[in-house]
Amino acid sequence: MIRVLLADDHPIVRRGLRDIITEEADMRVIGEAKDGNEVLALAHRHQCDVLLLDLMMPDRGGLEVLAQLKYERSKLPVLVLSVHAEEQYAARVLKAGAAGYMNKVSAPEELVKAIRQVVAGGKYISPSLAEQFAGTLSRGTRRQPHQLLSDREFSVLCMIAQSKRMKEIAAELCISTKTVSTYRSRILTKMKMKTNMQLMAYALKHQLVE
Repeated sequence: MIRVLLADDHPIVRRGLRDIITEEADMRVIGEAKDGNEVLALAHRHQCDVLLLDLMMPDRGGLEVLAQLKYERSKLPVLVLSVHAEEQYAARVLKAGAAGYMNKVSAPEELVKAIRQVVAGGKYISPSLAEQFAGTLSRGTRRQPHQLLSDREFSVLCMIAQSKRMKEIAAELCISTKTVSTYRSRILTKMKMKTNMQLMAYALKHQLVE
């Protein structure tokens, strides 16, 4: 039996994923989390074979949760799901230790296959994303500005783009507002921008946030 832990802040999305999983005789959902802290708590409380992790989670973002789990439960395969463009996130989450990345739109057709693949020890990306990766390698495409950011800087960028205040970002990431300000300065420097509005416009254009 494949034991699945679901993590998504939208109840309707969790229900949809649960319905797909429970149609399989050898799969069952053993827990559901609605925010980053709850994911970590359930991952320690339950023995699961795979975690389905939404990238944009309240309290702690998906990248933060992924980093923590890779440190504490390195053998747990994590399949990241997102509504955002695959080419903008997949390489980052795979590099961070995820076993796979899938757009939520593809879930009805690809979810079961993806779960089986990562539980078996493999990696999963969609066929269309594999083609994009191959094309990027062959062209030697120059990295975009946000791809120059560290995972923490990228998380802060996404939060700024969601109009979150410094205090909110600091609370979610468990760091000081001074540290958030430092990250913001680094982000602006690396991306050659001057204001939060520019960061927000960039994030929306590149589908980094909803």
